[in-house]
Amino acid sequence: MVGRQVELARLQGFLREAAVGGGTLVVSGEPGVGKTALLETAVAPARNLGLQVVRAAGAEFEVDVSFATLNQLLGPFMGLLPQLERAHWEALGAAIALGGGHASDPTLVSIATLALLRKAAAHQPLLLVVDDLPWLDKASARVLAFVARRVANSAIGFIGAARTGEAGIFDEVDFPRLTVAPLPEAAAETLLRQTFPALTGRVRRRILDDARGNPLALLELPAALGDLRRARSLTTPDVLPVTERLQAVFAARVAALPTATYELLLLAALDGTGDLRVLADPDSQQHGLDSLEALGPAERTRLVFVDPTTRRLEFRHPLTRSAVVGMATDAERRRAHTTLASRLVDDPERRAWQLAAAALGADETVAGLLEEVAQRAVDRGDPVGAVAAFVRAADLSPERTNKFRRMARAAYLGANVTGDLGMAPQLLDESALEHDRQASLAMTLAAAAQLLNQDGALDTTYRLLVNAIDMHIGPFRADDQILVEVLHTLLLICFFGGRPELWEPFDTAMARLDPEPPLDLRLITATLRDPVRTAEAALDELDTAIEQLNREQDPAHVRRVGIAAVFVDRVGGCRQALWRVVEDGRAGGAITSSIDALFLLGNDDYVTGAWDEMDQVTAEGLRLCEELGYQMLEWPGRFLRGLVAAARGDDATVQSMNDRMAAWAFPRRVGSVQGYIAHIACQAALTRGDYDAAYRYASRVSPAGELASHSTLALRLILDMTEAAVRSGRAAEASAHVAAVTQAGVARLSPRLQLMTLGAAALAAPAEEAVQRFDAALAAPDSELFPFELARIQLAYGEHLRRARHAAAARTQLTQSMEIFRRLGAQPWADRAARELRATGKARSVPHAAPRPGPGAPAAALTPQQRQVAELAASGLTNKQIGERLFLSPRTVATHLYELFPKLGITSRAGLRDALASDTGSPVRDGEATDRAERT
Repeated sequence: MVGRQVELARLQGFLREAAVGGGTLVVSGEPGVGKTALLETAVAPARNLGLQVVRAAGAEFEVDVSFATLNQLLGPFMGLLPQLERAHWEALGAAIALGGGHASDPTLVSIATLALLRKAAAHQPLLLVVDDLPWLDKASARVLAFVARRVANSAIGFIGAARTGEAGIFDEVDFPRLTVAPLPEAAAETLLRQTFPALTGRVRRRILDDARGNPLALLELPAALGDLRRARSLTTPDVLPVTERLQAVFAARVAALPTATYELLLLAALDGTGDLRVLADPDSQQHGLDSLEALGPAERTRLVFVDPTTRRLEFRHPLTRSAVVGMATDAERRRAHTTLASRLVDDPERRAWQLAAAALGADETVAGLLEEVAQRAVDRGDPVGAVAAFVRAADLSPERTNKFRRMARAAYLGANVTGDLGMAPQLLDESALEHDRQASLAMTLAAAAQLLNQDGALDTTYRLLVNAIDMHIGPFRADDQILVEVLHTLLLICFFGGRPELWEPFDTAMARLDPEPPLDLRLITATLRDPVRTAEAALDELDTAIEQLNREQDPAHVRRVGIAAVFVDRVGGCRQALWRVVEDGRAGGAITSSIDALFLLGNDDYVTGAWDEMDQVTAEGLRLCEELGYQMLEWPGRFLRGLVAAARGDDATVQSMNDRMAAWAFPRRVGSVQGYIAHIACQAALTRGDYDAAYRYASRVSPAGELASHSTLALRLILDMTEAAVRSGRAAEASAHVAAVTQAGVARLSPRLQLMTLGAAALAAPAEEAVQRFDAALAAPDSELFPFELARIQLAYGEHLRRARHAAAARTQLTQSMEIFRRLGAQPWADRAARELRATGKARSVPHAAPRPGPGAPAAALTPQQRQVAELAASGLTNKQIGERLFLSPRTVATHLYELFPKLGITSRAGLRDALASDTGSPVRDGEATDRAERT
């Protein structure tokens, strides 16, 4: 049993009490909630308690047969009848033996039944289990209710099971009750995942929504939706089909309704909005009649209700709606759809769907209307709705060109946005006979999205797209959505390939676009193609796009702006919008976009030192990749986890991660993932002090003294390359690399890159310039936002100061770096700082792993000036702005911040607001805060 621990405990407690003192318990719940299964599980160990278990159940077909259930229940005790008084024996014998005859006195039958059961219980305690109480014949129900009221303080236990909402004699008596509620959301999802692990996320979400925790529905609906697990099916129907078993459970009360009531319910079920104006017959209104009065019987039987606030008709359970539709014939459903379409002339989208549902076959007019619906869905950021509309439009398309074009749009959105892979291969098989070039670009795009995401077939996909672009007929219009999506996909292939020669066809196609490329494409091209040389020119436009993300609803646009922000360290400004994409994916929306969003959030967590949070979001993204078959998408998440494992000295994870990446990336020539391997290996080598190996790994990405063309990772390895070169005796190479980075103006791209550039310059500087260089690095704006890089620079500074015999100054830097490393869990680095600290000659206790203060640690330990600094930083001011207000240098402000972070139990200023609020009981005010955009 899943999620029934409370109910089982109550039943088992009842059994223990019944074994010694009898009692009655009525178990009630909606149809399919699992009452019978719960009783079977709970009653199974009853014999271990010394109870004799006797079962019976009501049956709909025997509801008019007097004493039918009593016959089932008393069968084992027939041999005890002669031991009863003669009057009891005769009354009960007549009732049971005749099975429908009339006993002279019904009350006497009840008394005789109780007497017989007590005789039986004298030998061994009894447990009577009666299922489906509402379907008991009336004679048996009266007798068993009589017995149930009188078994307390006896050796007889009685458990009955009844459906809520179905009246019976057991509802008229106040018996002790156990109400079995639908499963909680988490338990329902567990049951569904355990039973049907292959269901896609969106289908699983739809089943959970419609089942509402009903276990029978959770187990039966996937069987009815078997076709939706096939690759071609990208959507779920408006009304879920039900199995015969579910139909019987949820349609029982529907079948008894008057015809007019059922017809109105069918209209309501197929409309799905509950709009009473659509359900009302306009002809009846013209004659002063109210056609909605026919809903009365359905309302009285609690099948539906009108929400008093919204004035909309609601089904009390979604599966009642499904049962209503399931009971209708095809002709009845089409007639209802046609009626609804005639009443929705002012709502073209809903009207198009109703016309599509009423169509008997191919209909280009309706297909065209649905394609317009799909395009509007794309424009407003509803890719799931767009997929559904494109698929249905393709089904209704009489011409092959239109059919393939529409299906290709659906397949591309499915593979690239909504998490539905597997449709493109079938599409290609069908399109092998299709020679219309108007449809070929869309079909190639769909196939490319599937091949890239699922198989990582980089070179095959590259050739496919380049050939499609070369064969493209007509102008290269920037408003041609299919062409633009082809270029987006080609751009990603060039990025993943990591080979400069791949970019030439893309550059040629971009130059042909008229007018200029769309914003998303411009931004990603500037920051992914060759960011060292092209990103700076796009920063203003990127910052504006990030500022506008909170008003953006299209998950694809949010994801693309986030991707453009990664290598210039601006993902922090996208977080709120990215979390919206994640929540949309969790709800069954843009799942592919949500995977990218999770890894983008993880990237920001990594650079800002929130490594535990990074672990959580990447774990969720990797789980989705595995469930949906997205091989290409998983590597950024594994890359981040590999970097943290390397910094924490987890060599086993590093080795396993890099082996897995290498086995996948090298046969496919995926250069970006090969770069991930080198970066992780470089980080691990630095952590263990193997600087020669670190230098070799960094050189695989970009040789010392240059920033490789068309490489994004070259930006990430600035500090690593320089440190590895310096510590492996390659001073000239380190200086050359710093010169190349400085000349390229990398520091202008982001505060983090400025910190790394200045830190690298300090590491490579001659001894007489080192102090000045290190001071400049530590005074860099917002350097405290990037704790790992900052701590490494402080460690190097402390080491330099110790060698220069400035012990006191060295201790300051080494202590601060050690505390940061500990908070990050980077214990090898913390140990290195601790060793250096001991070498300064100061005896100090350095535990292996200091406990981290919990969130919301008291701020009372802050000095007055530290509190001033903390409050100004929490309000959004930069170090320079804080210094101007408090007449401090930016470096002093940074020092204050890193002295107060451990006191508050945080690792970056991102946690300041909550930490201060938890101490004061109120949030930090923004009254004097400047625009947070100044932070970048």
